[in-house]
Amino acid sequence: MTLKMTRDDLTAFMASHFPQVEGDFTIEDLTATGIKVRMHVSDRNLRPGGTVSGPSMFALADVSIYLAVLSMVGPEALAVTTNCSIDFMRKPEAGADLISEARILKLGRALAVGDVLIFSEGEEKPVARAGLTYSIPSK
Repeated sequence: MTLKMTRDDLTAFMASHFPQVEGDFTIEDLTATGIKVRMHVSDRNLRPGGTVSGPSMFALADVSIYLAVLSMVGPEALAVTTNCSIDFMRKPEAGADLISEARILKLGRALAVGDVLIFSEGEEKPVARAGLTYSIPSK
């Protein structure tokens, strides 16, 4: 599949449409089969017990699939999450960034289905796994 948006296109799109999270995420890699996104973990992402909060990990999974979908369909700001299931498997380290590896499993006209593995930087085993479905607006 030919990508319709580059890494720079996606970064600019996020900055213009979602300035409230600018600086929170960096696209590490983008290919025709997936995307790798870094979440810059800060104190606001932490919860008691010295770990990254579940809502922060959800945000990374959601942003990752959103960007993967946009890379394939083009700049559709109104693409929205219709389903998400997330398994929290290990405690991420509080001082480490989180890295997602996301891929689109099926891209249809109306829906996209993807999965995401989330890693604590420097760790081999994932800390979370998510499956998401996105609705793509009709043109």
